[in-house]
Amino acid sequence: MIKIPFRRINWITSLFLIFTALTALIAVPIYLWKFGIDWFQFSMFFFFASATTMSITLGYHRLFSHLAFKAKWPVKLATLVFGACAFENSCLDWSADHRKHHKHVDHDDDPYDISKGFMWAHIGWLIFKMKPEQPINNVNDLLKDRLVMWQHKYVHWIGFVVGLVIPPLIAYAVEPTWQYALGGFLLAGILRIVVVQHCTFFINSLCHTIGKRPYNTDNTARDSAIMAVFTCGEGYHNYHHAFQHDYRNGVKPWQFDPTKWMIWLLSKVGLTSQLRRVSDEKILLAEMREAKRQAERRLAAVGTPEESHPLTEKATEMLHSFSQRLTESYEELEQAISDKVTVSRKAMTQWQKETREIVRHIATMRGSVCHPA
Repeated sequence: MIKIPFRRINWITSLFLIFTALTALIAVPIYLWKFGIDWFQFSMFFFFASATTMSITLGYHRLFSHLAFKAKWPVKLATLVFGACAFENSCLDWSADHRKHHKHVDHDDDPYDISKGFMWAHIGWLIFKMKPEQPINNVNDLLKDRLVMWQHKYVHWIGFVVGLVIPPLIAYAVEPTWQYALGGFLLAGILRIVVVQHCTFFINSLCHTIGKRPYNTDNTARDSAIMAVFTCGEGYHNYHHAFQHDYRNGVKPWQFDPTKWMIWLLSKVGLTSQLRRVSDEKILLAEMREAKRQAERRLAAVGTPEESHPLTEKATEMLHSFSQRLTESYEELEQAISDKVTVSRKAMTQWQKETREIVRHIATMRGSVCHPA
């Protein structure tokens, strides 16, 4: 029998997570079965869910944790208010944990270290206090921000009033019945909290477990287009860990990143500025480096007992050619960046096309030591 470490349980957080989850799983379906849902209730749920999610991604994450851009006070205030409605702690505490995560990713000091297991990274780290709480010493910049400190002091009251009291009041104002007010509380309140929280938690767990690693295989962070849809672009997690101060997560034209678009739009009306972004050359260089690593790993495995899928002589020659071409392109681009030479768009396009083709070919030569991209 497993002995539960009761003294290590964060009871307030645990009871809140249990209560909201059970209410969403039991009370919400009962309500929908008895009373149904109309377009206004759905719209209110969608608005509060979108505002809360965007406040975490744009505010808590990219603005306050990574300083990826600067924002005027209306943007700060809005993201701090709706961010509190997510009940993911104050922006100050959230940012402190997130900065530790980036500094110690996949190691013991990483608050949501995936090496401790999927459930630990997803929710366990919130439930159990495995260590004495350490002083907040990595957010000195935020300690000087009056809005951040105001939210830190009143975060639970803000979340309660704006996230749980206002939705049923709005619903009651539209249709003054207790059933409609209850719907506002359950749908735009409780259900919205659970959905937003677990979408955030999945970035810590799922995006360190499943997905591609096109930019950096030195850590477990992975890109997931599916999670990007549910988290306003946060699913491109491998890119984010490779270039954490970029205001974008989805850098390809086809990648879904509403947070990036919102930051850009706000900059056009003067509410955000100094948007930090990594150059296309450095991004391509990272992709080339990882493709080259994959080719070298596969070549190193040729002829070894550990190789589960031996390559033919022709395939090995092809892999050698891929590796050589990547090395030449990588060194050429690296030298151009070092010399601060402007790389032509035509050359960039050609390198990108060739790198993608080589990566596709390498992926077909799977072996036990060829790490997933």
